[in-house]
Amino acid sequence: MARTPSTMLALGTPAAPFALPDTTGKPVSLADFASQPLLVMFICNHCPYVKHVRSGLAALGRDLQAKGVRVVAISANDAFAYPDDAPDKMQAEAVEAGYTFPYLYDESQSVAKAYTAACTPDFFLFDTAHTLVYRGQMDDSRPGNGVEVTGKDIRAAVDSLLAGKTIDPNQKSSLGCNIKWKPGNEPQYA
Repeated sequence: MARTPSTMLALGTPAAPFALPDTTGKPVSLADFASQPLLVMFICNHCPYVKHVRSGLAALGRDLQAKGVRVVAISANDAFAYPDDAPDKMQAEAVEAGYTFPYLYDESQSVAKAYTAACTPDFFLFDTAHTLVYRGQMDDSRPGNGVEVTGKDIRAAVDSLLAGKTIDPNQKSSLGCNIKWKPGNEPQYA
């Protein structure tokens, strides 16, 4: 298991535009979430770190959506080299995991680069103006460390955002498998 930390994109960064297909082929774009808080998650099917938090991701998605926060997950892995992350497998994973949010495929990997996503899972929370207010880990749970998956870090950030309070700027980077870049497509920050 590779242990890759998130890049910790600067707070205040505007959300990069995207228009990507979901698991049914329907296009989903940043513009679809205008004036709404948005959590963008970079995940994939095969990563042990994502598998570890899988049910927590589904619960987090349901809970945040109930609070009016929109949620999208994006897989940017090279599906040729990692066929378990191919779009047809993403559709099955979304159903099996109980994801109620769009699960998008970034075939060109350009969206992952625009967000400086480095690992799976990697999380980016944007306010209603789509300005970055939180990035980093879901919580302290990792495969094998015995810490319960709760989503406490993201949940605390969302609660502060929705209450109009300042979000603690001391945020911990996420940790997971590196995004599986296509040969020759590796970003400079990776």
